[in-house]
Amino acid sequence: MLCSPKVVVCAYHTVGYRCLQELLTQGASIAAVFTHEDSATEEIWFESVHDLAQCHKIPCYTTDVNLPENIELLRKIRPDFLFSFYYRSMIKKEVLDISCRGSLNLHGSLLPKYRGRVPVNWAVIQGESETGATLHYMVEKPDAGDIVDQERVSIEFTDTSLVVFRKVTDAAVRLIARSWPLLLNGKAQRLPMDLAAGSYYGGRKPADGLINWGKSALEIYNLIRGVTHPYPGAFTYLDGKKVFIWSSTPKAGKGREGEVLSDQPLLVGTGDGLLEILSLQFEREEELSASKFVRENAVLGKIFASSP
Repeated sequence: MLCSPKVVVCAYHTVGYRCLQELLTQGASIAAVFTHEDSATEEIWFESVHDLAQCHKIPCYTTDVNLPENIELLRKIRPDFLFSFYYRSMIKKEVLDISCRGSLNLHGSLLPKYRGRVPVNWAVIQGESETGATLHYMVEKPDAGDIVDQERVSIEFTDTSLVVFRKVTDAAVRLIARSWPLLLNGKAQRLPMDLAAGSYYGGRKPADGLINWGKSALEIYNLIRGVTHPYPGAFTYLDGKKVFIWSSTPKAGKGREGEVLSDQPLLVGTGDGLLEILSLQFEREEELSASKFVRENAVLGKIFASSP
C-alpha cells in the first residue's frame, strides 16, 4: 500500500483556514502547519489556522518557517508538497527546495496582475471590475512561479474589499478542491508566468488611507471602499481633527476640492465630481450616519483637508 504524500502548510487568515480545511476534507496527510501569532495591534476578524490545526491534532508552529531549526525540522519531515496560504513571511528558497514535488502558493489576484501585498485591496482601490485567485509554484522571486490554475471573481461597483475578499476566499477553496487531485496524480498544468504583462504592488499602511481631495470622486470612492471596515479606513481632517470616512458614493457636479457644498445630503467637492459621504466618524468617537453627523456638527462651507 502506497503512503499518502506528506504535506506541510504555511498559512494564516481566513484563506489559510479555509484552504487547510479543504486539504483536510480531501484526506491530505498534513505533517505540520506553520502560522503566525496574532498581533495585539491588529483587529482579528478572521479564523484561526492555529485553532484548526489543534482541532485536528496537527503539529503547529508559530515561529518563522525560515528559522534554522524549522528548516531542520522540514528536512526530517521530507514533505512531498509545501503550501503557502496567505502566510505573511517570504519563504526562502532553501525552504522551497525541501519539498520533493513542489512548493505552491495561493495568491489573491489573477497573476501576474497585482503581485505583492494586499492584492484584493489594491484591486478595489484601482477600480477593477474583476480579480480572482491563483495557485502557482513558488520560486525565489515573489508571486512569479508557474501557474497551476486560476479562478475569476467579479468586483461589483458597490463591493467593499471585505466583500471581494470573501469572494476570493471561496474561489481559493474551489482552486484547491480541483487542483489537489491533479497534483497528486502528477497531472496539474504548469503555465509560465509573463511578469511583463502584470503589475507589482507593495503593502499598505494605515497612513496610506489619507484622502487627496484633488483626485476624482470616483478615485476617492474606490479608496474608501478599498480600506473600509475591517481595514484601517480612509481619513481626512476637519477643523484640525481626524475624520474617518467609512462609506460614500460618487456624484456628478462641481465644487471646490474638499469643500462641504451641502449637508443634506453631505456633498463634498473633489478634483472631478462630488462625493456624497454616507457614514463617518471623528477619531476615537462613535461612527455616525452623515445625517446625524451634520446634526451634531455645523459643516456647511467647511473644508476637508489633507492635514490638521
